[in-house]
Amino acid sequence: MKVRIVSRPSPNFNERPGGVTPSILVLHYTGMPTAEGAMALLTDPDAPKRVSAHYTLDEDGTFYAHVPEHLRAWHAGVSWWRGADDVNSRSIGIEIVNPGHEWGYREFPRRQIDALIALGKQIVARHGIRRQNVIGHSDIAPGRKIDPGELFPWRRLGGHGLGIWPRKGKAAIPEDPAALAAALRAIGYGVPPETAASLGDVLTEFQRHWRPARMDGVADLETRQALYAVAAQQPQG
Repeated sequence: MKVRIVSRPSPNFNERPGGVTPSILVLHYTGMPTAEGAMALLTDPDAPKRVSAHYTLDEDGTFYAHVPEHLRAWHAGVSWWRGADDVNSRSIGIEIVNPGHEWGYREFPRRQIDALIALGKQIVARHGIRRQNVIGHSDIAPGRKIDPGELFPWRRLGGHGLGIWPRKGKAAIPEDPAALAAALRAIGYGVPPETAASLGDVLTEFQRHWRPARMDGVADLETRQALYAVAAQQPQG
């Protein structure tokens, strides 16, 4: 699929710290009523809280490029992934147009996801990003963010090497909090006391990504089986 990219620069960026290159791809939804409103915010130098992303992906499959990939966009906020608390410095951020839970959350059009897969493959190839590090905003900020949400087609992306969607087996993580926290940490999540989010918050966002039929932070058997399956596919070292 040929990717259509339209330049719409944002002034909201800075340099990545010396020697740091992107190792994470973070997917968001815009969570605003219109695509134009979202892009106006992402490119506004006078917004009360200046934000940006590297790209916005519209529902028709068009990408709008805001910040060059070698620079640091401001999309992650307070976040944590694999021991890093400055996710902006280590990531590429894509805002995917969707009204979000506040404005009428809906499924993502196929043409939009087709385009995401096409450019996503290029991004991870350019930067050597591991598939385990293709994640959602909710994964890096449990208790604070819930996007791109439970309707996002993570299984389909996993089939294209963007993120993982492992086959769930019968083995399960034990129920005790220490075992749950260790498995979540192995996947990349920040858990108490590393972050302010509770263990329940983190489990809820794990469920939103890998077990959206239940998003209550309760580690039932199916959640623990999914947790085992995802943790087992993480890179070692």
